[in-house]
Amino acid sequence: MAKKKAFALRIDEDLLNLVEKWAADEFRSTNGQLEWIISKALSEAGRSKKSAKKDNPT
Repeated sequence: MAKKKAFALRIDEDLLNLVEKWAADEFRSTNGQLEWIISKALSEAGRSKKSAKKDNPT
């Protein structure tokens, strides 16, 4: 399992409310939802370890 690192996040209250609602709809924690959103965005941008392996198979 990957090591988790805590950090403070400043976020617009309305935006956070939308993320919390989305997380609840998908039975995730708010933190889990934010991790999923970030992971998905990194993958789609070709910046995650998984997407790098797909783009550059060795």
